[in-house]
Amino acid sequence: MKLSEFDFELPEELIAQHPVEKRDTSRLMVVNRENGNIEHRHFYDILDYLKPGDVLVRNNTKVIPARLYGKKVTGAKIEFLLLNRIEGDIWECIVRPGHKLKPGTEVEFGDGILKAKVLDVMEGGTRKVEFKYEGIFNEILDKIGLMPLPPYIHESLKDNDRYQTVYAKYEGSAAAPTAGLHFTPELFEKIKAKGIDVANVTLHVGIGTFRPVKVENVEEHHMHSEHFYIKKEDCDKINKAKQEGRRVIAVGTTSCRVLETIANPENGTVEPIESDT
Repeated sequence: MKLSEFDFELPEELIAQHPVEKRDTSRLMVVNRENGNIEHRHFYDILDYLKPGDVLVRNNTKVIPARLYGKKVTGAKIEFLLLNRIEGDIWECIVRPGHKLKPGTEVEFGDGILKAKVLDVMEGGTRKVEFKYEGIFNEILDKIGLMPLPPYIHESLKDNDRYQTVYAKYEGSAAAPTAGLHFTPELFEKIKAKGIDVANVTLHVGIGTFRPVKVENVEEHHMHSEHFYIKKEDCDKINKAKQEGRRVIAVGTTSCRVLETIANPENGTVEPIESDT
């Protein structure tokens, strides 16, 4: 499959730079797969397409403010993007400019409340970095870190919570599972009242979601792995629906790839697991 097969025109002025005030008033495009008809609705109209007995599977990961701006002791400005925690206070990071950050380089952020030392250069040019600080790491990130918005969003975010789903729970993502951003607590109440169940998976979205495909044959594209887990109570909901012939609907690609990774190929059932995909 060639990369050029996916080419299409998307005028830059049509890419929204700010979220709508009320999440579920975002636009919803509905494609009828049987006849190809397209409808233009609002996201709150999703209730018209869900049936009692359906199970929605959503990704309850939470985005960390993973973008950090700091400086070397020489004063040179540096940008870090946290990718994943290797162990303890050692992280894999994307760094810019990379040529200035050789092993042994030290960087400080937020007037020194967070310090970092580059330990090694990893595959693909990322860096293995050890952080030093006093207090709680996530609290320091909340204070000095910024949300890692997609590269096609050029405006800064006034409220970090707008780049979280309303059901975000477990911290670890470098990007939001965006299909879920349009749900509201009120919409979930209506979904529940209609007899639709909700199951959760947790997949921590990596920065690979932003990385461009640079090879013409897409099957040669190197995919970064992402950590995920699913609990027994959520497996039970999915398995019961499969056994009774009810629909299981993934909210977005992150939920979908967890289910594709773990589903039994014969009957679609799933089991509790923690792994990478």
